[in-house]
Amino acid sequence: MKVFQIGAAGGVGRPLASLLTARGDQVTGMHRNPAQADAIAATGATPIPGDLIADTVDELAAKFRGHDAIVFSAGAHGTGIDQTTLIDGKGLEKSAAAARQAGVSRFLLVSVFPDAGRDRETSPGFEHYMRVKKSADVHLVNTDLDWLIVRPGTLRDEPGNGSVTAGLAIEYGDVHRDNVAAFLAAALHRPQLNRMIIELTDGPTPVEEAVDRLLG
Repeated sequence: MKVFQIGAAGGVGRPLASLLTARGDQVTGMHRNPAQADAIAATGATPIPGDLIADTVDELAAKFRGHDAIVFSAGAHGTGIDQTTLIDGKGLEKSAAAARQAGVSRFLLVSVFPDAGRDRETSPGFEHYMRVKKSADVHLVNTDLDWLIVRPGTLRDEPGNGSVTAGLAIEYGDVHRDNVAAFLAAALHRPQLNRMIIELTDGPTPVEEAVDRLLG
């Protein structure tokens, strides 16, 4: 499979690229910062410069063309309300339009668990982020793409163990970035897992089995 990653240098993007290339997939990883190219290349992926804010839909479509699937795990990562709107929101909308234009129907989006932050006092920036992520989900759902939206719980950086809880509605919890990447890698190779919103946390079920249960 030829996979195009948006957010390839991120905490989910890098382990995902490593997993995909290890199983023989061809991965193209888009980066805005030239310094990220080496980190992407180290995963076995091919780095390609791109900018969700500056690139037009036509320019993104030219990059996407010839791939079998797109994974969008990019984010503003706390760099401000305006950046969140432009990357997590408008960036997703442009990417979906570019995917359609390029003829790449399979589109996986890493979103956010709706219960995130409800156990603490949140900032206006965080609330804006949650609204933008929900709007991005709604936008993608209303396209004719073969979309899959994954809503992970609170992301953890420690190494994951490859076991998760995944479902249409599950209790909120933490999830290691490695486990999110493993779930995405498995889901990409199950085309039947399509037009669904999946919530994901760490759990007792090996990733491959968790994906198969969703197809049950």
